[in-house]
Amino acid sequence: MKILVLNCGSSSVKYKLIDSETKKVLAEGGVEKIGLPDSFLKYKRPDGSKETIYAKMPTAKEAVKNILELLTDPKEGVIRSFDEIEAVGHRVVHGMEAFNKSVLITPEVIKKVKEAYSVAPLHNPANVTGIEAVEALMPDVPQVAVFDTAFHQTMPQKAYMYALPYELYEKYGVRRYGFHGTSHRYVSRRACEFLGLPYEKQRIITCHIGNGGSITAIKDGISVDTSMGLTPTEGLMMGTRSGDVDPGALVYIMERENLDATGLSKLINKQSGVLGVSGISSDMRDIENAIAEGNDKAKLALDMYEYRIIKYIGAYTAVLGGVDVIVFTGGVGENQINTREAICKQFAFLGITFNAEANKTRGEEIEISGPDSKVHVVVIPTDEELMIAQDTAAIVEKI
Repeated sequence: MKILVLNCGSSSVKYKLIDSETKKVLAEGGVEKIGLPDSFLKYKRPDGSKETIYAKMPTAKEAVKNILELLTDPKEGVIRSFDEIEAVGHRVVHGMEAFNKSVLITPEVIKKVKEAYSVAPLHNPANVTGIEAVEALMPDVPQVAVFDTAFHQTMPQKAYMYALPYELYEKYGVRRYGFHGTSHRYVSRRACEFLGLPYEKQRIITCHIGNGGSITAIKDGISVDTSMGLTPTEGLMMGTRSGDVDPGALVYIMERENLDATGLSKLINKQSGVLGVSGISSDMRDIENAIAEGNDKAKLALDMYEYRIIKYIGAYTAVLGGVDVIVFTGGVGENQINTREAICKQFAFLGITFNAEANKTRGEEIEISGPDSKVHVVVIPTDEELMIAQDTAAIVEKI
């Protein structure tokens, strides 16, 4: 089944056309700078070469239209007509408590997604815009919503509740939801397939670390805790997000800097994390270069970034009563050789032995723990789009 997977952001639309049976990516690319004069569509050809098309795309509808026209273009396209697209799968960021699995999109589903606008103001409206764009252009094609939060709906109440007045949960749904669920679900399953282990009998800690980052504790195939919270700001130190911080410190800063809610949100989401501490960049490649040049703040930023990861792995090892598999994924997890080594060596007390030679690999599936290690440590490149395509196909086949 040919599935078009869309990830619609506020100013961008990423896409992949995937054959859900063969797992082959038939086409991929994305539109950027939607609504700006210099908007463009960048795509990859089957031979690996890349091309960019500049065109005015004031809304997501025009962006999706340009993507569909490219897919059916006589020269650059990979399908003859829209009819070959049998379904569309959408990444939807926040489903609150309404969704614990992927679902066929209906008016009622869209209504529920819109109810989560207040907790995902940058993401959910863009996700709905993408859904409505496809509906306008291909009204008869079934669409499926795959939620970032769904995988974590198995968390026990003691893990997802905040120590705030209970009425705030009852009135506004204030609780931990977690994100990156599609990635955590994919890499945890794939890690067990790769290692030849039964998924439903493992204690797994998945580390999706990059510019955004989260860590999840998975026991017997279900998520029991995760580091992100009501919003993606909680947990690990990230590229520009603060992660865990004393809420009293935030009140103190608001008073001293005369910040309103919008100003505070900008501070903790856009100006903090690796960028805020280093003063240089949110990109770890830039941080490594700065460290090589002797920049102390860059070194501090990296040390803090790795320390937070170590703390969460340690905490989740306790939550799970031990750990059988640790998985690294995401931009940093898949490519940052030194960071993986620093983290693994901290857990020698768990019986983890480290294979330095295997760890030199970037962006490939590999076990980086030694043959005598008591815990398997693996690198598994994430493939959220494939997970979305497979969920979409499974749901549409039952219609």
